[in-house]
Amino acid sequence: MARHNPFSIQLQVTKLFNDGQGFFAKLKVQEWLKMRGEDPEDYTIAFRKEPAAPGSGQVEAITIVLTRKDGQTVDSSLLADLGSI
Repeated sequence: MARHNPFSIQLQVTKLFNDGQGFFAKLKVQEWLKMRGEDPEDYTIAFRKEPAAPGSGQVEAITIVLTRKDGQTVDSSLLADLGSI
């Protein structure tokens, strides 16, 4: 079984939603993008609820969906850090 980084952005966002604080999730992702030298205004940020991985102890997980507003593809390293690929 893969080990999860408790500080990963996906787990932080999932925790925000589970705690009823989902309205802060977009700000959290925007801060995360800024820390990686990206302009958050270049991205559309969306969230998708999905069933959690078996054995994770959670009922559902939140997937972060990033798309570029200019139609370009999102950098693969950003997607990897998000856990989207």
